[in-house]
Amino acid sequence: MKVVIAVDSFKGSLSSMEAGRAARAGILAARPDASVTIKPLADGGEGTTDALIEGLGGSKIDITVTGPMGQPVQACYGYLDASSTAVIEMAAAAGITLVPPEERNPLIASTYGVGEMIQDAAARGCRNFIIGIGGSVTNDGGIGMLKALGFRFLDKDGRDAGEGGQALGKIMSVDTGGRNPLLTGCRFQVACDVTNPLCGKNGATYIYGPQKGVTEDLLEQLDTDMAHYAAVTAEALGSSHAGAKGAGAAGGLGFAFLSYLGAVLTPGVDLILDAVGLRDELDGTDIVVTGEGRLDAQTAMGKAPAGVARLAKAYGIKVIAFAGSVAKGASACNEAGIDAFFPVIRGVTTLEEAMKPDTARENMAAAVEQVFRLLG
Repeated sequence: MKVVIAVDSFKGSLSSMEAGRAARAGILAARPDASVTIKPLADGGEGTTDALIEGLGGSKIDITVTGPMGQPVQACYGYLDASSTAVIEMAAAAGITLVPPEERNPLIASTYGVGEMIQDAAARGCRNFIIGIGGSVTNDGGIGMLKALGFRFLDKDGRDAGEGGQALGKIMSVDTGGRNPLLTGCRFQVACDVTNPLCGKNGATYIYGPQKGVTEDLLEQLDTDMAHYAAVTAEALGSSHAGAKGAGAAGGLGFAFLSYLGAVLTPGVDLILDAVGLRDELDGTDIVVTGEGRLDAQTAMGKAPAGVARLAKAYGIKVIAFAGSVAKGASACNEAGIDAFFPVIRGVTTLEEAMKPDTARENMAAAVEQVFRLLG
């Protein structure tokens, strides 16, 4: 029996690989002759860097960068030496959790630190970039990131237009002459699960701005300024991506990646499944094991286990999922390609006890073992 495991993390309890190793222990307890492969799993959001570092043998690079409000923050990214790949979560440098709600200001919040992370990785020799852009506190169209990479955004007097959303309407020209030459040959794959365009009532400012501090009286002006920035960009570069799906992600950071760095925007789980080479393992596989901390209706709507199931079903493989808990509506997972799912909790317990790593490992291994005894 050949089994491939790709389990998302049980947040606060087990990492993706720890959950996978526990599942493997259960399988081998029931079927010692089984061939079992573990792949890390994430959806491009929080935890992606850790999952790929652990699962693909990378290292963590600690770096001090400019935070969204201009203060220094401690960030990190993943470095996969074998493939010259950097794994970056933009939220590490410009995330909404870095700024208390009362201090969020879209007029000055900047993605500059994201560019500093890219710059550092490129200097280390990275030419492939996997970047998750969820959870931003910015609405600057990505100009902060681009400025850190050597692009200049100039006002009517030829001076720097500034930082944050307040700069967008002042931009009259773009100078690409100082673009970091290390970017030549770099390939950017961006994990993006939203389809919003850059501007308009369904764009970055109107849909996501309010949670970042955009007040009702600022919405129209900031959206107008964003459209102005897009028009100047189109004139400078000869192409426009303002209407592209995902251009409005992360306050317009998606637009910056598309327009200035030639990035490809891909749903997060698809990007990660490709990065870890899951497809390459599926030929001849009998069963795929997946799961996450909580299975519910949302799991079926594009979360990581559903992505695993979709890929496995393309090969006609049976898919079994395990979870810390199973909520009402989880039956939607069956329709999404998960043949059967099982909670791993084995008795009445407190949440605190259930989430202890040792307990979670034991529960996962025991639940998987019993299912595979039946399959055996």
